[in-house]
Amino acid sequence: MTKLGFIGGGNMAEALIRGLLQKSLFKPSDVIVSDVAASRRRKLARALRVATTSDNLEVLGKARAIVLAVKPQQIDAVLNQIGGAIAPSRAGSRRGGKPRASRDRLFISIAAGVTLSRLQSTLGENARLIRVMPNAPAMVGRGMAALVPSRGASKADESFALKIFRAVGDAVALKDESMLDAVTALSGSGPAYVYLFIKALADAATSEGLPAGLALRMALKTVEGAEYNMRMSKLTPDEMIRIVASPGGTTEAALKRFAAANFSGIVADAVKAAAERSRELGRSN
Repeated sequence: MTKLGFIGGGNMAEALIRGLLQKSLFKPSDVIVSDVAASRRRKLARALRVATTSDNLEVLGKARAIVLAVKPQQIDAVLNQIGGAIAPSRAGSRRGGKPRASRDRLFISIAAGVTLSRLQSTLGENARLIRVMPNAPAMVGRGMAALVPSRGASKADESFALKIFRAVGDAVALKDESMLDAVTALSGSGPAYVYLFIKALADAATSEGLPAGLALRMALKTVEGAEYNMRMSKLTPDEMIRIVASPGGTTEAALKRFAAANFSGIVADAVKAAAERSRELGRSN
């Protein structure tokens, strides 16, 4: 059997496969991908030299571990197709038929908002399942993912999933699935907050006289440098702010404006709104 299959060959699947191949964790012959779009199949086969197919059940039949990399609105159709292929008949089960095929495979879902219970409703209560919340920077090898295993998943399954997502950045395992709502609000939606802040910085500098291209270049490098500095330092964020903000200086003047506008409160409200929306989407599923 193939070591790893993907149902859905979009940008995230491509990023994961590319990261795994670049780090020599898998060979192209270890991977099979299904996608409805012939253009995606051709691109993946040409760029990554992996096997591709239009048939999800071919992936199911050939792969030991399967990443469900489809959009949330497509997941029900995929789950019903898979469930119909793996669930034994009741009569067969009573006669001592083979164990559920879902126990023979690990399923890793990156469908946003799709809960473990929703996956289990089709794949089985004891299915080996891992739910993952990745984020967009995974597509450039700088992702942050959090995952939660089902009761049926083993420690080896968890380690396998961590290996996949650490190939494109960092990943952590959580025990409580409800924490994924906060993860979604932070790392899942967070890149958009950072893009917005960078845009605001660049736009403000442009209004102060810098050319737009230069302002964006400097804003990007400033955020990159600050991130690296904070990551490498043992100081707390508050301590690092104090180092830059000399009393009576320019930084202090800017920080006072942030405080007056309740910058921290705005960020907190935004993250709360994203987390609440994540909970709503989970309930609606």
